[in-house]
Order: sequence, then structure tokens, then C-alpha cells
Amino acid sequence: MQWTIKTEAQCPVDEEKIFALVARALGENWTTKSSHQLRIGRDPVKDLSLVAFLKDELVGTVRLWNIQAGNAGDALLLGPLAVEPRLHGLGLGKAMLLKVIDLAGKAGYGAIVLVGDAPYYERVGFSAKPTWLMRMPGRYDQNRLLGYELIEGYLSGKDGVITR
Repeated sequence: MQWTIKTEAQCPVDEEKIFALVARALGENWTTKSSHQLRIGRDPVKDLSLVAFLKDELVGTVRLWNIQAGNAGDALLLGPLAVEPRLHGLGLGKAMLLKVIDLAGKAGYGAIVLVGDAPYYERVGFSAKPTWLMRMPGRYDQNRLLGYELIEGYLSGKDGVITR
């Protein structure tokens, strides 16, 4: 199966289509998560956020948002990552993750953080270790607060609350 992955800057997509895809992939309650509260009323970084298509159908999305990672400073919040349910397990999510990591590193960012399934995200290098001293606003599981240091040591030993 051949999909096409582009940045949102290259290929703008209607927000309603993205929200519908995310709801199909993650469930209708995805907007109740603490990480979503950091995204409300803001735009993602369009040069780093990705959309994936199979022919002309939107089948994947991953977005990055500017945040303050406690006293580490500027960083990116990843999410949501969503793949059309019938395509789960085919590698599209991993391909999008690897591409956003590469783009964010080339853009000079120090780190990416997210709240998500550790076994899934650990496959591409995310870990709870660099974010262990940090906190998210609202309710979340500390074991699911993961970081990826694009610059070695960027999050390590840092603490504080992750904010907009």
C-alpha cells in the first residue's frame, strides 16, 4: 500500500476532516485528554505537522505544537497521531513519527514531548526518563509522559509544568 505524506504547510486539510479521522482512530473522547487542553484555540506548527493520503483520502495525521517544557524551555508537543483504523499495523504511524522527528531536528528544536502509549512510542526513541520530573496540567499517567531529545540532554534533569 503506497501512501503520500506531506506537511500541512504543503497540503492544507480541513480541520473537520482531521478531527473526524482522529475520532475514528482514537475514539470520540480524545478531546478530554490533558494534552488536548494545551492545543485548544491554537494552531499546530504547519511546517512540522503531517497529513497522509491514500490516493485522495486522508488516512493519517500527526501534529506538533509549540510548548514550554517546564524549565527546559521551548519544545514541541506531539499529538494527536491518528491513522485510519483499517490501516493500523501497516507502518504509517511509525513512518509519520520518524518524519516529524527528522523535520523537528532539522528545524533546530530541542525536544518533543507527548502523552501516549509507551511501548508504541519507545519503538522510535521516546522515553519517560527525560520527562520524569516534569508535569502536565490536569490528569494524566506519569508513565505515559514521554520525551524525545533532539538535542542530547535538553530535557534531562529539568522539571516544571508543561504549558502553552
